[in-house]
Amino acid sequence: MGAIGDALVRFAQPLIDGTDGSPEQLRKAFSLAQLCWNLAVTSEERRDALLAQMQPDLNMDDGEFKEFKSNIVFPMILRHRELFPGMHQKGAMAPSRRAPSHAIPPSAPPRLVKKYAGTGRNAPCPCGSGKKYKVCCGR
Repeated sequence: MGAIGDALVRFAQPLIDGTDGSPEQLRKAFSLAQLCWNLAVTSEERRDALLAQMQPDLNMDDGEFKEFKSNIVFPMILRHRELFPGMHQKGAMAPSRRAPSHAIPPSAPPRLVKKYAGTGRNAPCPCGSGKKYKVCCGR
């Protein structure tokens, strides 16, 4: 698994530990982790609105939903802040103001110019050092 996958698993570990290890339980744990991740990187104002919209979809009454938020959602948001503090700095998730990278024309790679063009690698260096060109000016 790559670095991103490892980070996601590390973030989701408390939810994974709460499963019986079955594929269905693990799928639910990762879905819940993804939900919490998305809420963690959302502004607090927007997060409250998203949570309010979510309650009917989860078929939870007010008490169940309050418990869900306090036992799962908010601790996972805090975990996200602890594991990924750089993502919670002001402006860290702001879109870039520069032009998209595809709009910048690619530049040609720097061209290496031989100091003494036409000199063979194993020939004596034309600078007069007495060394082979490859270990002197040909580097």
